[in-house]
Parts: sequence; C-alpha cells; structure tokens
Amino acid sequence: MAVMTRPKPTGASEPPFAREASQASIDLYWLPLGAGGWFVRLNRRIYEAIHALLERRRPRDLYHSALEVRVPEGRFVIENSWPIPDAKGASRGVVVEGPVASRRIARFRPFRYEVRRWRNGVISDAHEAVASPRPLSDDPLLARRLLDLVAYLPSPVWGRDELGTGEMWNSNSVISWLLARSGLPTNAISPPAGGRAPGWEAGLVTAPPPAAKRRAGRARCGGATAPRGRAGNSSGPMRCHCESGRGLPARVV
Repeated sequence: MAVMTRPKPTGASEPPFAREASQASIDLYWLPLGAGGWFVRLNRRIYEAIHALLERRRPRDLYHSALEVRVPEGRFVIENSWPIPDAKGASRGVVVEGPVASRRIARFRPFRYEVRRWRNGVISDAHEAVASPRPLSDDPLLARRLLDLVAYLPSPVWGRDELGTGEMWNSNSVISWLLARSGLPTNAISPPAGGRAPGWEAGLVTAPPPAAKRRAGRARCGGATAPRGRAGNSSGPMRCHCESGRGLPARVV
C-alpha cells in the first residue's frame, strides 16, 4: 500500500519548524492503489477479489493515502513508500524506515519501507487522485504538530498485523496514525465513495490519545529513544536520517 516517488534534489539544511502562528494547511490525497503500475494494479485486484469473496460482498476500489502539509517554512509531502529506490533518503526527506514482510530480512533495502517528510516533495500520480485534495485543517499548530510527529511513528512490519489491531500495517496506517495523534478528528474521514483503505483502522487503534500530550520533540539525535506506539511496538535500533541542524530524530529497524 505504498507508492514510489522519484527522488528530487534538495538544498541546504532546513531550519527547525518555527512556532509562531501563521497560515498553514493540511490536505489529504486519496490515490487509487496501483496508479501508474500494472503489476500493483493486478495484485490489488487479486487481493480485493479474495477479501470480497470471504466477506461476501462486491469488490471495491482500494486507495493509498498521502498528506501535503504547508507551514511558513515550506510545503511538505508525507508519504509511506516502498520499495526504497536508493540509499539517498535525506534527499527525499526520509525520517523513518521499517521492515517489509519480516524483520529478519530488513537489512536488505528491498525489504524495507520508508516514510518521508519531504520538503517541496511530489506525490506520485497525484493527477490520478480521487476527490482530492481534501482540506483537513488550516490550524498552524496542528500542522506543525503533525510534521513533528512523523519521526515518532511506530515502524511495525509492513503488510502484517504485528500490533494486534485486526488489520495489517501499511501506508494508510501511517497517515491515520498521524492524523489521530495530532488531534485531528478522524471519524468523518473516509475513502471516496465505493472504495476502502486497508490499514486505516490499524493506525487509529495504535495512535495514543492526543489528551496524553506525550510531546514528540524531547528526544534528540545521538542516542535518545523516541516514544513507542501502543500495543508494544518494537522498532529496533535507531538510526538518524535528520538533516544537519534539524535535531529531529528518526527511527529505523
């Protein structure tokens, strides 16, 4: 449930997110799973046909989600992508990596996914997005909080229900976790009519309640451990993808 985004050169180190109130926005994109790739489309149809048969319903369209967040410092694309194209994650704002299928083979790049907080990044096949972009908020505090929280995402095994939520973890789990954890109301958010977003519920169940106010921002690069998600997520050792001077941690399996 991830799409590939071509890397794009970035400039010098980005400044920390400022805290003063200013105009901002959070927009949600729904992209048809497999847009731009026949192989993923084929697997999507097979996957959904099996689930529809087991649940005795008609097949639905499947969607992958991504976010575009604007703050005074710039525009950021937040997206879960797999496979990882190369080792130059900093050029596309990678802050978290996790295993695909199994932790035992996660040492090999084809078996890891990445989550990007990509300044001036692009969403692949955005032109195929349905009922998008969907504005979620123009609150600058929520926008900054969401950007900060990206580095504190849990990183369970992609495609498996490692956290015991009843759904596999995937790109939709990443987006729903961020929205719920940042305090945005998620009960009114749903895929386009006739579609579904597998993994969405997993992110909602796993996200700690915003009322707990366990701020993401206390840990810093250089050995501090970021907060763990609910259900005992084990993210493994930390490796920092932060750009020089940012001081925002990233966790990697």
